[in-house]
Amino acid sequence: MKNLYVGNLPHSTTETELRTLFQPHGDVERVNMVTDRETGRSRGFAFVEMTNAGEADKAIAALNGTQLGGRTLTINEAKPKTDRPHTGGGGRRFGGGGRGRDDYRGHARQPREPRW
Repeated sequence: MKNLYVGNLPHSTTETELRTLFQPHGDVERVNMVTDRETGRSRGFAFVEMTNAGEADKAIAALNGTQLGGRTLTINEAKPKTDRPHTGGGGRRFGGGGRGRDDYRGHARQPREPRW
C-alpha cells in the first residue's frame, strides 16, 4: 500500500477522473480529493492510495510532469505530516508580537480625547 500526493490539479478535477488516470498503472484503493472546509471547492491537490507499492512507483514515473486540464501535475510519494520540515510560517499573520491590545511596553494606555 502506497499513498501518492497529486498536486497542481485543475479545480474541476473529479475523483473519477483521477481514478481513471491512475487505473492503467495499477489498482487504486482510494482517492481523496482535498477540498476547502468552508466553500467545498477543490484545493487543487489530492491523495491517491494504490495497493501495490511497485505499481505506485511506476505510476509516479509515468504521470509526474504530465498535463491534465492544461496544468502540469506534480506526483510523488505522500509524506506523513510529522515527516515534513517545519517552514516557520503559519500561525499569526497579523498584529504585533504577542502583546495585548492595552499593553504597550509596560505603560498603561492613555485614554483618547473624543473626536467631536
